[in-house]
Amino acid sequence: MNDLARSLIAAVVLLILAGSGYLWWQEREERQAAEMTPVSAANTSALAPVAPEPAPLHHAIEAITPPLAEPLPPLTDSGSEVSDALVDLLGREQVLSFVDATGFAQRVVATVDNLARGHAASRLWPVHPAPGRFQVVERDGATYIADDNRARYKAFVRFASAVDTDAAVALYLRMYPLLQKAYEELGYPGKYFNNRLIEVIDQLLATPDLLKPVRLTLVEVKGQGETPRPWVRYEYADPALEARPAGQKILLRMGPGNAGPLKAKLRQFRQRVASGVSG
Repeated sequence: MNDLARSLIAAVVLLILAGSGYLWWQEREERQAAEMTPVSAANTSALAPVAPEPAPLHHAIEAITPPLAEPLPPLTDSGSEVSDALVDLLGREQVLSFVDATGFAQRVVATVDNLARGHAASRLWPVHPAPGRFQVVERDGATYIADDNRARYKAFVRFASAVDTDAAVALYLRMYPLLQKAYEELGYPGKYFNNRLIEVIDQLLATPDLLKPVRLTLVEVKGQGETPRPWVRYEYADPALEARPAGQKILLRMGPGNAGPLKAKLRQFRQRVASGVSG
C-alpha cells in the first residue's frame, strides 16, 4: 500500500504538499455512471422526477489570495528551480529525506489523482515510501496490522505537521501553472487540477478512524516460486475497507494517531485553496 502520508503531503507540499497529498479529476465525465440513480425493476413503471444535481463547485485558483504581499513569479519546468523552491519551504535535509523532486509536478498530479482510485503506485509518488517493511501480527489464527507498524510513519508525520501552511499555499500558487499543465497532459484537457485536489482532500478527510485492530488477509498467488516481498500482498479482510480508495486505505494503515495530524494539516490547506466559486 502507498503512504497517504507521502502522497498526502505531496498535496501539502504542493502543496500538500500529503500525503500530496492530492486533487481529483472529477472521475472521467464527472463520474457520470456513479451519479446515475439505480432503479429497481419493480419501480420502473412509476418513477418520480429526479431533481438535477447541482453544478459542481469550481475552485478557481484565480480567486485565491496569495499569502504573500507580493506574489512570486510562477515556477518554470526547470527541475532545479522546483527543487530550490521546495528547499526554501521545507529545508534541504527534509527534502533529501522525504521528497523526490524529479518530475515533481507530474508526480504530484498523478499521485493525487490515484489516491482517489483503487491503487496509487509508489513509483509515482513525489515523496519517498516509509522505511522498513509492513508489520503484521498473528492472533488466534488471524492476521492484523501490528501496532508497531505505526512507528514507520512517525518521522513523516512530524515533517508534514511542521510545514508552514501559508508558505505551502504560496508555493502551490507558484507551481499551479506546472500542475495544471501536467494535469491536462495526464488526459484531462479542460479540467482544473485545483478542483481535483479539493475533491481528493475531502475524500481523505472522510476516512474513518478505526480504533479496533484491523484484520488482513494474504492474497494467494498461484505459480512456481515464492514472492520476494509477500507483505505487499496483504488486503483488508473487511470487503468494505478493501473497496475504499487508495488514499483512505493508506490512512487506515497508518493508524488514527498518524492520520489525525495529517488530516488537520489537510484541513488547513483546504481552507486556503477552496474558493467555492459556482459554475
